[in-house]
Amino acid sequence: MMDHDDDQTKLSFVGELTKKERRVLGVLIEKSLTTPEYYPLTLKALTTGCNQKSNRSPLSNYDEYDVEEILDGLRGRGLVASVHSAGGRSERYRHLLRDSTGWNNRKLAIMGELLLRGRQQTGELRSRASRMAEITSLDELREELTELQTSGYVQSTGELQRRGIEVDHALYLPEENKTLAVAAGTPDSAGGSSASAEATRFDSDDDTPTTSGSSAASSFSTGTAAASSASAATPASDALAERVTELEQELARLADRVAELERLIS
Repeated sequence: MMDHDDDQTKLSFVGELTKKERRVLGVLIEKSLTTPEYYPLTLKALTTGCNQKSNRSPLSNYDEYDVEEILDGLRGRGLVASVHSAGGRSERYRHLLRDSTGWNNRKLAIMGELLLRGRQQTGELRSRASRMAEITSLDELREELTELQTSGYVQSTGELQRRGIEVDHALYLPEENKTLAVAAGTPDSAGGSSASAEATRFDSDDDTPTTSGSSAASSFSTGTAAASSASAATPASDALAERVTELEQELARLADRVAELERLIS
């Protein structure tokens, strides 16, 4: 029997999150879906999850004091609750996103993956999020992404039906400059195309913008090259990407087990 010491507050929108808050919430989501038998998490297990080397970008090196401070802030916002087990010695923590947002497992997996890794293509996101909840096809992913985007939780570089589109969560702080630029005049379903607008990209662990194109002509060239690159993708490269993702998922599962063994030993 576990008792919760926090009231479950209904929230209309999660709101902006710091980098550390995103990591902690992402780990809580991930572990609730991948290793429910060890969830809620102790402070030690949560810290280990934040710092694991697989399925994280950028890597972090938080200590338990860092994580405890982050948890205090998230509890104050009604996003995390502490849990006490009957006779248990350690306080445990769980997220309240299912309660406050009504997200199903697929939406939780998508948001958890985006909080842990940031910007990625839809194919990558489907494969990676599927280790937390079954997402059988890109169409199923797009359906969930559309609802999340409508609610203000997800952003993308273009229409979700287009191949090669990148998506990210939309919970960054304004000063992080992580808003995705949507190119204008992108090819439509009929195959038409026009000059794309200047777009700014950001790496997950680097806030320095890189601008593609310095004029309308160079922007057009960049857009054309990107379209050609996307169309040049082969089944072999797609299969390789799928295999890499499968290996990443297996490594993540092993890391979860190691973390739990360390917790039990300590």
